[in-house]
Amino acid sequence: MFKHTVLEYCEPDLQRILNNWVSWLQNEKQLSKHTLRAYISDLSDFLEFLSNHHASALSIQIVSSANLSDFRSWLSKQAVNGSSNASRARALSSLKNFLTWMDRQGIAHNAAVGGMRSPKIPRKLPKALEENQAFRLLDDMPNSTWIEKRDKALFTMLYGCGLRIEEALQLNIKDLPKNGFVQVKGKGNKERFVPFLSKIDEALEDYRENCPYPEDKDRALFIGAKGRRLKQGVAQKAMRDIRKQLLLPDTLTPHALRHSFATHLLQNGANLREIQELLGHASLSTTQIYTDMNFDELQKIYKKAHPRA
Repeated sequence: MFKHTVLEYCEPDLQRILNNWVSWLQNEKQLSKHTLRAYISDLSDFLEFLSNHHASALSIQIVSSANLSDFRSWLSKQAVNGSSNASRARALSSLKNFLTWMDRQGIAHNAAVGGMRSPKIPRKLPKALEENQAFRLLDDMPNSTWIEKRDKALFTMLYGCGLRIEEALQLNIKDLPKNGFVQVKGKGNKERFVPFLSKIDEALEDYRENCPYPEDKDRALFIGAKGRRLKQGVAQKAMRDIRKQLLLPDTLTPHALRHSFATHLLQNGANLREIQELLGHASLSTTQIYTDMNFDELQKIYKKAHPRA
């Protein structure tokens, strides 16, 4: 929720509306905690800027009547403070979300924000592993303690199923695969079925047999040293330690395993529609970036191998 220092800029009616918007993001849109924090932080920054600009407490009327000059000055201030194009584009998106929500709720209408263009963002290609690097990670990573077996099972699942890290960590024992598929709840609470390979099953069985904590259907599948659901930060640190030990690239993260899953499927003949379904992308355009990535790899091979390149 909004910090008390932010709400001090706002009159009571606006405070109530801000809290209602956050509840809507949580309950209706079901945003991840990370995305929700970003939205709140972005809007807080704009409210602080607008309050300083008007030298007064903010009302619904002041926010709804903000004009292009206000929006541009706010983004310019962010740029001067070192904010990247991507960060400013996200901030503007957060503000538009709030103002659009107010409009749809019949609270207030802001006509100017629709005229704001988002800063251009360079299109970044995902950082995928080469196939031999992915195999080396899963074959050579430590596998002695139950914690190491847990990490191997988790990373094998991320690469073998193309899951987001939060999708894997929210699985419970009752969600274990049935008939060769695992049911996953992705962004926006959308469910999908992903094929489950025998290699993943083997790694999971090894971890579960050695885990010291008892199982019941509602227990988290991946747990930490104290028996509670494993946190993303712990998994990310484990990956950092492993990649140093195995001399793998710094771009290797849990999310890079998802990118590697999609890239390797494409390189081995899968089509974009199939990959879109497996990844749980709402739009094919999101999946299409892997086509660019594959062309980039082909160009490297061509330039290296062609005698006239």
